[in-house]
Amino acid sequence: MDASDLKGLYAAVDKRMNDAIEHAKKELAGVRTGRASVAILDGVHVDAYGSSVPLNQVASLSVPEPTLIAAQPFDPGLMGAIEKAIQAANLGLNPSNDGKLIRIPLPPLTDERRQELSRLVHKLAEESRNGVRQARRDANDRLKKLLKDKAISEDDERRALDRIQKLTDDHVKLLDELQKHKDDELLNR
Repeated sequence: MDASDLKGLYAAVDKRMNDAIEHAKKELAGVRTGRASVAILDGVHVDAYGSSVPLNQVASLSVPEPTLIAAQPFDPGLMGAIEKAIQAANLGLNPSNDGKLIRIPLPPLTDERRQELSRLVHKLAEESRNGVRQARRDANDRLKKLLKDKAISEDDERRALDRIQKLTDDHVKLLDELQKHKDDELLNR
């Protein structure tokens, strides 16, 4: 084993950790704060054309006001199906349509709901932190096996373990910042 193999290990670990960060960003974007964001509708699927289709593939979504999302269906015949899908998504949203456009007003969040969403944010961030830690564990196990097989020296193993720990710390810090930012959005609005 040489330095390029270790670089490959570092790159693989970094990629897995970055994937955990991206997953957290996507999940946290779907958590509703006081402001309208089309990201909260990412999980909504509409029964259209004989299959379940993501909402953003059957309607144009926009945020004309801070507490309103507008959905403009590409096919006006899907108005009812889109409304049903938004209600069924259990987001606490009550859409209405005027025949051309579906308006989705966002009701103000109660303190209780903000606390609930804050707990969800903490849970999502912790799941991603666990993903980062799992990537570290897998890499450390691989390094121990390489040492046992005498493919790397003890010094190489120590340096590699330190580098992987630094990668882990950096990624966990990023996740902590994402969680804090989302919490601030939720609780201080």
